[in-house]
Amino acid sequence: MNTDFIELLTHSSIRIKGDVVIYCDPFRIDREYHDADLVLITHDHFDHFSPEDIALVSKPDTVYLIPSGMEKQARKALGKKAMILTGDAGESFNFEYTDIDMVPSYNVGKSFHPREAGWVGYLIHIDNKTIYIAGDTDINDDIINVECDIAMVPVGGKYTMDYKEAADLINQIGCNVAIPTHYGSVAGDDADGERFKELVDSSIEVKIIKKY
Repeated sequence: MNTDFIELLTHSSIRIKGDVVIYCDPFRIDREYHDADLVLITHDHFDHFSPEDIALVSKPDTVYLIPSGMEKQARKALGKKAMILTGDAGESFNFEYTDIDMVPSYNVGKSFHPREAGWVGYLIHIDNKTIYIAGDTDINDDIINVECDIAMVPVGGKYTMDYKEAADLINQIGCNVAIPTHYGSVAGDDADGERFKELVDSSIEVKIIKKY
């Protein structure tokens, strides 16, 4: 399956480019893109919600989709004129160019991303494909039945699931393509992507696309 339209810029900073341009958690952006139709934010940690980096990808009509608990923080950071939509896990949003579902994203046995915070991952339905962006999560009962074609999951451990747990999740989901994220910077090391790949079922294609 072609994934050339998906870029992993840094860490968990994702750019999806086609007829529409979608960013998720822009961070350490190295140029002025100013082409975002939609910016998705999973939670409020500095390496996922970075107003300085969001500014580098935004344009006047960019729409921002964020967890509802971040609304006050986001409006203060992005300005009163910013087009901000808020929601919670289980909610869906329909745009002219894509449909977006919010899904739960939280730790199990760690305190970094508590379930009660209401932080999210995303299912992006675009070009007859469903892309799952897991956010900072551990494997948990709320996501093991996610249905998608392409899954982007953290593998670096410490703050999220590690490469073994991520592979377990992918094998249960049974998607077509898996892309490891959240390693080699902030958490995990550069080899975690390949370690993850070795543990994923051979029927699932793993693509290593990180650029940093």
